Amino acid sequence: MTAEYKVDGAIAVITLNNPPVNGLGLSTRRGIVEGLDKAYSDPAVKAIVITGAGKAFSGGADINEFGKEEAYREPHLVSLINSLDQGSKPVVAAIHTVCMGGGLELALGCNYRVAAPGTLVALPEVKLGLLPGAGGTQRLPRVLGVETALNMIVSGEPVKSELLASIPGQKLFDKMAASAETLLDEAKAFALEVADKRPLPRVRDLPCKHPQGDAYFQFARNMVKGMAKNYPAPARCVD
Repeated sequence: MTAEYKVDGAIAVITLNNPPVNGLGLSTRRGIVEGLDKAYSDPAVKAIVITGAGKAFSGGADINEFGKEEAYREPHLVSLINSLDQGSKPVVAAIHTVCMGGGLELALGCNYRVAAPGTLVALPEVKLGLLPGAGGTQRLPRVLGVETALNMIVSGEPVKSELLASIPGQKLFDKMAASAETLLDEAKAFALEVADKRPLPRVRDLPCKHPQGDAYFQFARNMVKGMAKNYPAPARCVD
């Protein structure tokens, strides 16, 4: 497996370990699900932390699986995120360095998120002519607001975690760690703090509103069609 499972006191830690960017290939997805199953069934475990080894939380889909059967085999990313939604214990994403594509969607499926400074956050799928297909277009607006999220989705450009954390009312990060070096310890401490809080917060339950609604999205459609010209992915992201 390319996801490691360890228990530290009352906290289970699942570490993605699929260099160089902890791509969410089949083996990694299986490892995460197996780790979650162990943690949910272990009465000694009160909360769970998911993080990434090396120089990334996760860069998203494993490019080695593009166009291959493994990309669609269970557990695929949507199934994995559904298992987080239905989980019985709080899951904290400890995000650092790179959190992009499916990696960001995985983090948005967790109950809480702690981020290290300097983390690059993005949904870059649009640059490949793709849509964020594991809930990114649905969840990111709920934590950052419609306009900020839409700009990120249709541009695919990375944004630093500090900038996102400074947005008034943002719910993407529950805590900013002091540094990448202290991230895991701070995330485990945070997990202990929220271990007994119920109901478990879920991004999917947050409201998603815009004061001008239909008018804003029509403006956004016109804007991206003008900018993207013959590339359909940005307009499909708005839809």
